[in-house]
Amino acid sequence: MTDRAFAVVRAGALTTVQDLGRPGHAHLGVPRSGALDLPAARLANRLVGNPPDAAVLETTVNGCAVRPRRALTVAVTGAPCPVTVDGRPAPWGAPVRVPAGALLDVKTVVSGVRCYIAFDGGVAVDPVLGSRSTDLLSGLGPPPFADGAVLSLGRPDGTYARVDTAPQPAPPRELVLRVTLGPRADWFTESALTTFTTRAYRVSPASNRIGLRTEGPALERALQGELPSEGMVLGAVQVPPDGRPVVFLADHPTTGGYPVVAVVREADLAAAAQAAPDTPVRFVGSGRR
Repeated sequence: MTDRAFAVVRAGALTTVQDLGRPGHAHLGVPRSGALDLPAARLANRLVGNPPDAAVLETTVNGCAVRPRRALTVAVTGAPCPVTVDGRPAPWGAPVRVPAGALLDVKTVVSGVRCYIAFDGGVAVDPVLGSRSTDLLSGLGPPPFADGAVLSLGRPDGTYARVDTAPQPAPPRELVLRVTLGPRADWFTESALTTFTTRAYRVSPASNRIGLRTEGPALERALQGELPSEGMVLGAVQVPPDGRPVVFLADHPTTGGYPVVAVVREADLAAAAQAAPDTPVRFVGSGRR
């Protein structure tokens, strides 16, 4: 282990290593994985001079605390939160120099769900199928953080951002998801499709990296029974037996037997990653059955 490493002092509720993911392996049953809020992860890397595909930390709600073995430049993006270095306030959304042995503490979010922490040089865990991402569904990649773990870092290339801070979108007060109906919209009644695209839902506390679960009116089936398992894509809106839509996120299963009523545009999924429980959700539909 080189001195370019950090120790985990406080792991937080769920902190994982993520990069841009491992697309292209669905035929092997391997999800795409990767950072749920890709724009925030890319920005964190840019602020510390990393390439966009460098591995970062993704925290959930209450952050984490780490202690680097040598001086590093870090940046925290995503959900707004207090950041301290050895107890002293440090900026969020900007490059921060952390001395060797100092405690970097990323605290509980003010709003939103997930923060991204980039270190100059990137997190240097071993890649699996071309990615360093933790996949909670298949178990690929490094395990979620545990107190006392030590992770290596790569070598920075000496390039740094030309800005000190960068604007970031606020976590959504209302999550608006643009969808294209299908491929199994014909499994639902006309009334159900109207409900889906006109009624309000809320983000369920049961949501995770696999899927954003919703609470709200159930969608009535026109056809009963179950489908043979078929391929699932990022953003698929699957409807389980309780009738409440589930939006598949980065760690989603690659196949499933519940009907997919619609697919969310990929550009809207970053906001879904930052939608806290009880956030209102609207599905805005297009396309035909």
